[in-house]
Amino acid sequence: MQEVIKITSFGEHLRNLRETKSLTLKKVAEQIGIDTSLLAKIERNERQPTKQIIKQVAEFFHYNEQDLLDNFLSDQIAYKILEEEANIEILKVAEEKVKYLKTIKK
Repeated sequence: MQEVIKITSFGEHLRNLRETKSLTLKKVAEQIGIDTSLLAKIERNERQPTKQIIKQVAEFFHYNEQDLLDNFLSDQIAYKILEEEANIEILKVAEEKVKYLKTIKK
């Protein structure tokens, strides 16, 4: 049987982490050093976290920072494609461009 992967936005993932531990917005916000309203907006996908916030979330929840960063970056790509009403095929072009840019960077 194939494992089903649940796709969530960064904000939804953060909310799930918090609710799984039965923590309040206020408690998590205090622990990671941000305002409660900012945390609520991040969970609702109304604001984007900084890399520093992602790092603090990973430390607080003992979660893999790269996994959180990947979730956040995939949100950014998905939102940009939706915003521009771009064809999903653009991802293939972007993948090739990344490969190319890596070769000229070396």
